[in-house]
This record gives sequence, structure tokens and C-alpha cells, in this order.
Amino acid sequence: MNTVKTVRELRAAVTHARSAGKRIGFVPTMGNLHSGHATLVTKAAQQADFVVASIFVNPLQFGAGEDLDKYPRTLAADQEKLLQAGCNLLFAPTVEEMYPDGMNGQTRVSVPQLSEGLCGASRPGHFEGVATVVSKLFNMVQPDMAVFGQKDYQQLAVIRAMVRDLNMPIQIIGEPTVRAEDGLALSSRNGYLTDEQRAVAPVLYRALSQIATAIKGGDHDFARLRAEHIQQIEAAGLRMDYLEVRQGVHLRPATAEDRDVVILVAAYLGATRLIDNLHLNLA
Repeated sequence: MNTVKTVRELRAAVTHARSAGKRIGFVPTMGNLHSGHATLVTKAAQQADFVVASIFVNPLQFGAGEDLDKYPRTLAADQEKLLQAGCNLLFAPTVEEMYPDGMNGQTRVSVPQLSEGLCGASRPGHFEGVATVVSKLFNMVQPDMAVFGQKDYQQLAVIRAMVRDLNMPIQIIGEPTVRAEDGLALSSRNGYLTDEQRAVAPVLYRALSQIATAIKGGDHDFARLRAEHIQQIEAAGLRMDYLEVRQGVHLRPATAEDRDVVILVAAYLGATRLIDNLHLNLA
């Protein structure tokens, strides 16, 4: 697996692969990789002939007071994981390579409506930062397909809309969330948790699962379900950000008629913000 740091080297390597008739797959990451990321790369390797991954901790998507500076940079370990998962090329640019003229005058890509509410409410500007950097990376790599984790459900919805609305010729694949044995969604931020916090954290997935079971059983009193489970999560010592039942594509509040439903949760455990979701297709 080669590692390149400049757009010029990236383009040369991808052009070479494409001229050999290879289908290009892409997995953008912020590094500090875990087995959930490895699953994304493995999925790309199944669907494409040449897999590019990127590692870039994107300042545009971090708000004031967030963990940009302390976000772990673990390049050597990440390279090993990517190699094992079947990655062919790693693009690991600097901030200067991605934003050569600085970020203040940088053209932005924003996806209205889908970016508002949920994580967008507590992280203003976050999804604009995500859409902008992913749009740049798509133009740099020019992949045929890209794989994203469903754990970041709102992010996946934003990227799907951006690709559709801007006519980007890229297939977007959402890969199911990888979980620890006790149900906790794997996340690079789980490393911030103390042992005690880590033992409490699966309460989020338990709440999602219980709500999902109720909805599948025909319970459409979403307000009551939310209230009951917010109480349960707070009783475990977490500070709620949101718990919502939404329509699965547009993320508007779900109704009893919706068959495509997603339950989304975000909460703070100490200083660490955890998110999770469960997507339901109700036949």
C-alpha cells in the first residue's frame, strides 16, 4: 500500500489505476481507525478493484471548543489496519494541502434541511464542513463508489443528498454499524471513556433496541417512547442531546404511516459525546 500526501501524487496513482481499467473505491476517514473503519475498506475492496482511503482531521467540521487538537493522530497503526483490510492507496494530506489558501475564503458546500437539527443543532457548521471536505475529496479522487458508515446516519444522508443534488457520478454505499459485544457502536471517541463510563455506555443501544421493538410491535406513540427512554438514559448518568424518531431518508419527524424509520440518539457521557442509531424497514 502506497501513502501519498499531495493531490498531484494522488491523481497520478488513481489515473494509473483507472487507465488499467480498474474501478475506484474510496473510504474517507479522520484516522484513529478501529474495526468499523476496516469493514468500510473491506466493503470497498469487494466492490472495486482499487481502493483509496484518506486520513484527514478536517478543521472545518470541528466547532469551537470541540476536540480538534486532542483528536488522536495514529498514522502508523492506521496504515497497518488499512493494509490488512485491503486498501491500495492512502491519501494523508496536511491542512495546507487541503486548504492552500486558508479556510476563511474557502468555497463551502452546504446541504440545507438535512444538516439542520439532530447533530447539526449542537454542532453548528459541522455538516457544512463535512460536505465541503467530502466534495473536495471526491473531486481529488474521482472514485466510482464511496463507502460510509451508517453510525453517522445524518452525515450519510447529507452526503447522499449532496451527491444527488450536484450530479456527482459516484455510488454511495452505507455500511451497517459495527458494534462491540455489548452493543456499543464502535467509535474513535470511545477511547476517551473511562472504564466506568465504558460500562455504562451500552445503555444507548439498549434504548434504541427497546424503542425499535415497540415500533415493530405497532406502538406509534413516539413522544411517549422518547420520554420513557430519555428518562432511562439520564438515570444511567448520561446528559441527553437528543433522542428522535425520524423518517429514514429526509429525517423529518416520523409519522405512524412511515415504513422507513430511523431512531437516532446523542448523549454526553462525561465530556464525551456518543451517537448511535437504528434504522427500521417496517414491512
